[in-house]
Amino acid sequence: MNTNNTDKNNSKKSATKGSLITGIVLGAIITLIVVKLLPSQPQPGSEVAIEKEDKPLYWVAPMDANYQRDKPGKSPMGMDLIPYYDNQSSNEKNEGAGTIKISPSVINNLGVRTTRAKIQSLQTKINTVGYVTYDEDKLVHIHPRVQGWVDKLFVKSIGEPVVKGQPLYKIYSPELVNAQEELLLALNRKNERLITAAQNRLVALQLPQSAIDELKQTRKVQQNITFFAPQNGVIENLNIREGFFVKPGSTLMSIGDLSQVWVKAEVFERQAGQVKQGTPITMTLDYLPGKVWQGHVDFVYPTLEPQTRTVKVRLRFSNENGQFKPNMFAQITIHSNTDEKALLIPKEALIRTGNQDRVVLALGEGYFKSIAVTVGRFDSKHVEIISGLSENEIVVSSAQFLLDSESSKTSDFQRMDLEQHQDNMTETTAVNEIISATVHGTVTAVMTDHRMVTIDREAIEKWNREPASVDFIVGENVDMTLFTLDAYLMFTFEIQQGEFVIVSAMTMTKGMSHQMPDNAIKGTIATGASQ
Repeated sequence: MNTNNTDKNNSKKSATKGSLITGIVLGAIITLIVVKLLPSQPQPGSEVAIEKEDKPLYWVAPMDANYQRDKPGKSPMGMDLIPYYDNQSSNEKNEGAGTIKISPSVINNLGVRTTRAKIQSLQTKINTVGYVTYDEDKLVHIHPRVQGWVDKLFVKSIGEPVVKGQPLYKIYSPELVNAQEELLLALNRKNERLITAAQNRLVALQLPQSAIDELKQTRKVQQNITFFAPQNGVIENLNIREGFFVKPGSTLMSIGDLSQVWVKAEVFERQAGQVKQGTPITMTLDYLPGKVWQGHVDFVYPTLEPQTRTVKVRLRFSNENGQFKPNMFAQITIHSNTDEKALLIPKEALIRTGNQDRVVLALGEGYFKSIAVTVGRFDSKHVEIISGLSENEIVVSSAQFLLDSESSKTSDFQRMDLEQHQDNMTETTAVNEIISATVHGTVTAVMTDHRMVTIDREAIEKWNREPASVDFIVGENVDMTLFTLDAYLMFTFEIQQGEFVIVSAMTMTKGMSHQMPDNAIKGTIATGASQ
């Protein structure tokens, strides 16, 4: 029994060993066949090389090429560092001076947005403010022709309404008394030539005709003569009181007719060419919200205001119901539309420096280049390009500051043949944030009523911006009294909807050494206008 079991176990072990040996042999044969069929491995000297993964050389701040790090992080301005690759410099050299190459992922992260230059109508619209004033054609100033004393004053305050023929004041003048006596003497002598001369003298002294007629009838000299209002209106200026001594040349009072008023507004020097007599306008008043008045420019003043560098324009409105009151502020829109076609790009695509205007061209396939352009007129959204661009060329309208700061280092600012690059770049979503910077500058012009100033600002090194003279709007929370002519300031401004808005300011001593902290200049990708 035991012997049989032992024989069976030995038989099973022998079969298992045989199967194992057979499997090993078959595996070796299959491996040999596969190895022979596979291509040989590249040798160290062969032309076939293993492609290496493209890794960044370093990370750089978008607004400061000198700020470099060996790993991702934040710049002193709070912006994400951008990777810089080894093949970027060689690619840029091959594509022309100033051409830069940006990877699609970086384009997306920066929020680069592009648009085409198009030929269309320039819808020029100028927004400004003005103030209501008297129609100076109907403003009468009252002056005496004789010296004397104001015996009685019939109007007591500025703004008091008067009607034509209403008594204004009564005056005692020895000169008028003598002139009346001369007429009486001529009447007694019945000398027509003397009578005519005496009457003409009284008329020249502005004695009312009613007083002359009364004198001829009664033959009695009037010691106190009453003078009357020459027109309807309101007292605009009152410089006398009862008992005052007056003499020729002094202004006693002024009477303004409010049946028609003027509205005076100002436009910047660069906008003056868009405004002419007859240009249509619309006007609103805070006094009557929701109501809009239509009118036109009545007169454009021929001189420029030296302090504000603005040109005054005048509007004229009927005021029969008295709704317009002098010194009211008005919001005015001047519509200088034209049917003339022009090559236009969005205002935010234009980069303005102290001595050059330029745009960033999108060449396609991630290539960009800064080029110089000549600009013309502006409207609320667009700018006219006179030279430097052609129709349908693609320009960057968002994040162009970052691209320009890199391209402008080596760019010749000349256009190149772009035909092979056009139509390849797709538009991406913009990041609608605000650029801000802190800089020093000197105030050269102030428009207090408009809260606007012109400042010769110094260079903005972080943005590679040269010194320039720039128009700024002073924010509502900033003290306007800081901005006086020739004042030297350190101020922070933001780009808000294409306008440069000062959000903080402080006076400085020019020439004083100073160093702004890293966080004094703040910036983010913006869609605003350039300087």
